[in-house]
Amino acid sequence: MLSWLISDPLEVGSHAPEFSLPDERGATVSLRELRGRNVVLVWYPGDDTTVCRKQLCELRDEWAELTRRGVAVFGINPQSAESHAKFRAKFGFPFPLLVDSGQRVGKLYRTHGIVAKRTVYVIGPDGRVRYAKRGKPAVSDVLELLD
Repeated sequence: MLSWLISDPLEVGSHAPEFSLPDERGATVSLRELRGRNVVLVWYPGDDTTVCRKQLCELRDEWAELTRRGVAVFGINPQSAESHAKFRAKFGFPFPLLVDSGQRVGKLYRTHGIVAKRTVYVIGPDGRVRYAKRGKPAVSDVLELLD
């Protein structure tokens, strides 16, 4: 009943729920099509807000290393494609921002609420959750996991 308020992220080792969501340009991103790669999903509450901007900029600043490791990165929240496009362009994010209208996918990943719960997931090449953490973990924590 109150899962939107109090919930833990998905358990490490569990199967990541499949999804298809549009990015800020309208292109569809499907988890199924990313099988075989490590995927970082960053749910964040709002475009162009202080902590969200800092979190996504930290990923941007480590982009060369993430790319070298073949990691796919996506920011996700329920805001509009237009809002995402402005935010992405303003800060030069090299990764897409996905539109989760109605927090449909957020419900599957236990990130839904009045605002999306700040949560970082790493989905392994086999489609299983390798990392799940609320808040703003250091990018180095994610990179360390990928070693």
